[in-house]
Amino acid sequence: MEDSLFTKIIKGDIPSHKIYEDEATYAFLDIHPLNPGHVLVIPKKQVEFIWDLEPADYQAVMATVQKVGNRLREVLSPSYVGVQVVGVDVPHTHVHVIPFEDAAELRAEVDFTAEVDHQALAAIAEKVRF
Repeated sequence: MEDSLFTKIIKGDIPSHKIYEDEATYAFLDIHPLNPGHVLVIPKKQVEFIWDLEPADYQAVMATVQKVGNRLREVLSPSYVGVQVVGVDVPHTHVHVIPFEDAAELRAEVDFTAEVDHQALAAIAEKVRF
């Protein structure tokens, strides 16, 4: 199987704004965030669909999602932190953890053609990294 974009990030072949890592998971900022602090949590094992993860890997991903969500609440103080599992854009399980103020923000369209603001991402990563 060819390495996914996320596997290349884990290996360090592609840079990311990492905020958390443990033996089983990796969490980093989405480069096209819905809101500042939008994080992707991925397993280190490349598995396309969340439902195909081994139970221990699924539990590790969800434990990291909980840690990240709590960290975002603590540092950014949003009204809400939501979770989305879509799984269509990269063939590697990933969970979006998104701070937001109202439901409309979760339904907003992301402009994937917009230039990535690495300076803003680095500033947010510095705040929420743990």
